[in-house]
Amino acid sequence: MSTISTHDPAAAFVPAPQLQAGVDPVWIDAERPEDRDAREMLLDRAFGPSRFGKTCERLRAQRLPAAGLSLVARAHDYGLGGGEVVGTELVGTVRLWHVEAGGVPALMLGPLAVDAGYRRFGIGARLMEAAIERATALGHQAILLVGDAPYYARFGFGRAPTLALRMPGPVEADRFLGLELRPGALARARGAVRATGALDLAARRVRLKPKLKKAA
Repeated sequence: MSTISTHDPAAAFVPAPQLQAGVDPVWIDAERPEDRDAREMLLDRAFGPSRFGKTCERLRAQRLPAAGLSLVARAHDYGLGGGEVVGTELVGTVRLWHVEAGGVPALMLGPLAVDAGYRRFGIGARLMEAAIERATALGHQAILLVGDAPYYARFGFGRAPTLALRMPGPVEADRFLGLELRPGALARARGAVRATGALDLAARRVRLKPKLKKAA
């Protein structure tokens, strides 16, 4: 799922961050291993536990994201006083994943999430633009996602490239969108979208560990 909506209704009342005049409060950066916990907490706040039941999760589960295409947005943390910078915080995230779309190599984008307190800075758009730019530079042919068509249309996504494709589970047809980074990349794509990314062996070991203990 690719969206910037929040799971928590109270998030609309999150106070705006304290900012320094003339300073860009947010920048786009490559995700780091130490971002894992902060990213998971952000996704929990944005989507809640239902995110693990989404059809797109079947294409991501126990897989590694595409190399160079895990991006985050960071912001200066000015602390309670709003004076000097006391650190940074992770306020946005997006990843892209290797898939095969009806026989054609492609990427699946998502989830895209932005902290509720930073929605007014256009972080979602900046993450999208950076992701598309980097995917293009790395030679990828196409990007798929499931999300709100009016929002993603501004980045070139549309329904036409995915008409002959099917996801591995239920999705709303008008939310299944595609973007060709190379003209005609999906013209002959027909059939199922399936995961092709490298297996995340660390995640598999964590999942198998309780079963091994029980068997012992």
